[in-house]
Amino acid sequence: MHDYYTELLGSMLFQVLGDDLTIEGILMQSGGDINMAVCVQTAHGDFFVKWHEGGYEDMMEKEALGLKLLKKVPGLKVPEVFGHGRLNDISFLVLEFLERGREDEVYWTRLGEALAELHRVKGDSFGLDHDNYIGRLQQCNKPTQDWVSFFAEFRLNAQLGLAIYNQQVNQEFVRDFKQFLHKLPGLMPESEPSLLHGDLWSGNAFGSTKGPALFDPAVYYGAREMDLAMTRLFGGFNQRFYEAYDAIYPLPDDFDALVEIYNLYPLMVHVNLFGANSGYLGSVWRTIKRYI
Repeated sequence: MHDYYTELLGSMLFQVLGDDLTIEGILMQSGGDINMAVCVQTAHGDFFVKWHEGGYEDMMEKEALGLKLLKKVPGLKVPEVFGHGRLNDISFLVLEFLERGREDEVYWTRLGEALAELHRVKGDSFGLDHDNYIGRLQQCNKPTQDWVSFFAEFRLNAQLGLAIYNQQVNQEFVRDFKQFLHKLPGLMPESEPSLLHGDLWSGNAFGSTKGPALFDPAVYYGAREMDLAMTRLFGGFNQRFYEAYDAIYPLPDDFDALVEIYNLYPLMVHVNLFGANSGYLGSVWRTIKRYI
């Protein structure tokens, strides 16, 4: 890589570690849709560093908080947070680098078991004591006492408002969506506030050499069905994952019938991230039309 990046990454590591480490190598990694990400190789170990320029000044801080919350479960490998900071207009995060291991049936079983234990961590209300992000979108986590109200207002209606503001939806869609929200209390059961990863698709989990790993969270306390439903998007997880989860913390009988409703939130997030022509809007509209 260019000397500019070596100097930049050296400054980031120095700011959070306090040591002037010699960088021996830089390997590009996936950083999502707004971040750069690399593995920085040093004589003192490898580090995962991600950063972006411009806005979202508190995004790395919120991600660090989310990762620390996920560490409540011993069987789950969550990268260690070494620190975060800013250099001029660059926000960055320094994490433990996890090496990829095998993703066999043992991995899927252990991941399912670990997620069940994560969901056994309960909160006093739905939401969180701070707002954070899902992707590059702000996620409001205002503490609320009942799940359906929280889901309707701070997940679905918030995304609808953003889609209206960005002119991604027409009046007919807005009318149908609001009609669906009016019917939601009769469709969705109440739940307990479980600690959620919040953005649990296959790209945010893998089998590390230290065990099943989760990263890039959008943490809050919500219905545990939200995490499980999202694992069904984009190809789904291995069947052993669901069997292992269910053996520890069985899902209610109505879960399968309601997966599409729980997934309206991540689908609306994708509408706002990638636009109305991405195909996600059609999936949302088909779902809500079935209920109105």
